[in-house]
Amino acid sequence: MEIVKTSIPDLLIVKPTVFEDHRGYFFESYNKEVFLQNGIDQVFVQDNESMSGKGVLRGLHFQNPPFAQGKLVRVMQGSVLDVAVDLRKNSPTYGHWASVVLSQENKWMYWVPPGFAHGFVTLEARTVFFYKCTNVYNKASEGAIAWNDPDLNIDWKIKDPVLAEKDKHAPFFKEFESAF
Repeated sequence: MEIVKTSIPDLLIVKPTVFEDHRGYFFESYNKEVFLQNGIDQVFVQDNESMSGKGVLRGLHFQNPPFAQGKLVRVMQGSVLDVAVDLRKNSPTYGHWASVVLSQENKWMYWVPPGFAHGFVTLEARTVFFYKCTNVYNKASEGAIAWNDPDLNIDWKIKDPVLAEKDKHAPFFKEFESAF
């Protein structure tokens, strides 16, 4: 397993070692010791899975403290462009974002720590997305930032995504008051 740093501290790409042969493949998707060696000292308490058609954009979502969630995310079928935005107001990368393509082919994972907004857009039909979370979901703590915020200027590589109502009306970053 290889852990790759991104342009934002603590936001990491996890590249598993995949063993393939005529029967299929095998890989270790989580190893506590490897994660600890790379500064990820977290306990995962909830797993989530979603399936989406091509062009669906989910995000940018987060959970406010005390229900802030770290997420280890991966694609089990299809592919996504995955984006995380730093919401940690004392961070030198506050308001910056980083992205990675996750797919069933590359089997990469993205570690999105607490204090980040997270979202993805599906690049293929019937994309299955898996989240391993460090805290339980709490509706009263959920928040969102507009996916198309002009100040963030995220290149989603799509013009007219399919959105949930809450994502159509999420506030812009400059209207956002960070609790992180």
